[in-house]
Amino acid sequence: MIAAGERMESPKKQTRQQRRYGKTRKKLMDAAKTVLAEKGLAATTVEEIADRADVGRGSFYYHFDAKDELIRQMIEKLLGELTARIKERCAPQTELNAVLDAIIGAHIEFFSNRWEDFVLYYQCRADLTLDESYEGIETSFLEYLNCIEELIAQAVLQRVSKDRLRRLAFAIAGFISGYYSFASVASQEDNVDESFISLRSAFVASLARFIKEALPG
Repeated sequence: MIAAGERMESPKKQTRQQRRYGKTRKKLMDAAKTVLAEKGLAATTVEEIADRADVGRGSFYYHFDAKDELIRQMIEKLLGELTARIKERCAPQTELNAVLDAIIGAHIEFFSNRWEDFVLYYQCRADLTLDESYEGIETSFLEYLNCIEELIAQAVLQRVSKDRLRRLAFAIAGFISGYYSFASVASQEDNVDESFISLRSAFVASLARFIKEALPG
């Protein structure tokens, strides 16, 4: 409670320099998202990102130490938002099939009309399997996978080892990204979820069966 005579401090307004900094940073991240979707993680250069953002190369390095740092920050933001959406969709669900359907639905909703974001997610997930992946992205993916693990553990009502849960989470993430990639490319409709509702149900049933068969007897 605010004492008598005290005034609540209003949020400080950003200075012109801070606003300019934020706009340039956003331009670089938006440009990077587009170029990375077109050329891939390895082939994209700092020069191409700066050119697409219409800023100088020096401006890029003023905001980011290297391309790796930009990618790490982009995937950290992306997966943080996706994880929050998954938790929100799954909150009221307790039964395994319903949880899996909610997880898939959360991905579809999140990536709807965000193809470049999906490509970044897909490329970075694949990059985790390489000997030399982009530094730091594994942290965000582990937090994302932990979210899926916890939801599955709560739904199966059975004690499952951490290693097995991790393998299941990887399998589910791979299943979903493959499904969404196929659905987005194959569908000519705007609403991917509506167009593939029957296929989505089949995926849920397959995932549920896979998980139940993978559990200890």
